[in-house]
Amino acid sequence: MLASLLLDECLKAGIDFFTGVPDSFLKGLCDELYGRYGTDGPHHIVAHNEGGAVGLCAGHYLASGRPALCYMQNSGLGNAVNPLASLMDPQVYALPCLLVIGWRGEPGTKDEPQHVKQGAVTLPQLDLLGIPYRILSGDTEEESFLLDFAFLLSVLAEGKIAALVVRKGALSSSLKPVYGNNATMTREEAVETILHAVPPGDIFVCTTGKLSREVFEIRVRDGQSHEKDFLTVGSMGHASMIALRISEEKPDRHVWCLDGDGALMMHLGGLPLIGRRQPRNLVHVVFNNGAHETVGGMPVCSGALEIPGLARSAGYPLVLEADTVPSLHDQVIRINAVSGTGPIMMVIRCACGARGNLGRPTTTPIQNRDAFMEFLNHS
Repeated sequence: MLASLLLDECLKAGIDFFTGVPDSFLKGLCDELYGRYGTDGPHHIVAHNEGGAVGLCAGHYLASGRPALCYMQNSGLGNAVNPLASLMDPQVYALPCLLVIGWRGEPGTKDEPQHVKQGAVTLPQLDLLGIPYRILSGDTEEESFLLDFAFLLSVLAEGKIAALVVRKGALSSSLKPVYGNNATMTREEAVETILHAVPPGDIFVCTTGKLSREVFEIRVRDGQSHEKDFLTVGSMGHASMIALRISEEKPDRHVWCLDGDGALMMHLGGLPLIGRRQPRNLVHVVFNNGAHETVGGMPVCSGALEIPGLARSAGYPLVLEADTVPSLHDQVIRINAVSGTGPIMMVIRCACGARGNLGRPTTTPIQNRDAFMEFLNHS
């Protein structure tokens, strides 16, 4: 079904504000929103995380009396539970909101390991929260959708939250916005530069998405095993906290956190915590392409925020930047030379996009965990 039909029906119903965090299953909706409204106008905001998006919906309803649409992957439902239950719920402020949720890991479908549990509990979680829902599939007829949408509107009219759960391939768009930036170095080139320039005993914690997949494939190309790398395949925004605690438990080991700008924005509170703890062996690398590239390319919510300045104000004693392979190589060599003076922040400006044939890890998360723990504790 075209996402334009969903948006048109929303507008007819007075739902004219849209916010959320992009998801690959909702790419048609995200493309439609970006093509119509961009991200800097009054009708559409890409939020830092799903809970914040629900807060925006609350503010919109309080100011206008009109419900908003909040989109997210089902993994983001966890971030949204607190405001949904303690703010929006009919037993609290009764603030209506239409959730549009990408159903990753739907039972009976093939998906990545981090989505299996989330997919299994998506509908029970909505039931537990008392949120009525309808499911949108690729074969949903327009007439059937309009009936379901009318039901969801009736729920909103009662001051309640309603949800449209979207299966893979259910939403498409005729709009094909161009996402990207003017950077020339690819993320994979940057990752490879780092991995090739560090000592063999260094530890890596990698954020979710294509970055972890690139790390895995580079190790394969180099004929290396994967025990040095913890691939945080889920839990967007939490890689830095995993790396922080590892660095404190292993103070004589160099720990690199390979993070994304969207993941960083999702839980910015981690920066001052790292700055206060002052882990001398931690290098926090942020790949800044300005986009939620893994799930389609929509811009992140950073706006005019300068990540290097933010890191300095949070207490990182050394902040470095790079935007070419030679400059990055030089900075990594510098980091190696001043090992033990962290936390160090490295902000890498890189292009959007990844190889079309980029594969996925061939080991399971449990295998990754066991090999990584063996490397940490016995090497």
